Amino acid sequence: MVTYITESAKETQALGRRLATELRPGDVLLLTGDLGAGKTQLVKGIASVLGITEAITSPTFNLMLEYRGGDGELLRHFDLYRLESPEQLEDIDYFGLLEAGDAVSVVEWGDKFPEALPVCYRLVRFSILTQDMREIVVEDIGKPGESDG
Repeated sequence: MVTYITESAKETQALGRRLATELRPGDVLLLTGDLGAGKTQLVKGIASVLGITEAITSPTFNLMLEYRGGDGELLRHFDLYRLESPEQLEDIDYFGLLEAGDAVSVVEWGDKFPEALPVCYRLVRFSILTQDMREIVVEDIGKPGESDG
């Protein structure tokens, strides 16, 4: 577990760029924290390292957006905020897309349905300290290759 403090949206994006250097297709990041905590800013940084030039926005109303980088890298950006039950995850093929292994998947509000957590993921918890300052805790959960059965 590692704790970071960022003091601006630009610093949160820079942390995203730093984390992105360790990411590979199939990796899942679950982002948690209050509205306005900086989750989408972190995704913007990740996207830039993957060569994505499109504007990154929170997929709150779309539930999932896909972005492709110049070298074919794929980023799936989920937002579970508006879902009311884990059964709704099936409607967006959430499990199938996470398991496809062809993209980096970032899930905002990823802890909303504890029964639907992947076996292996990177948990990124955001806490608002002041108007501009954030505490961001990054923790790896599970180990690659583990299974639940």
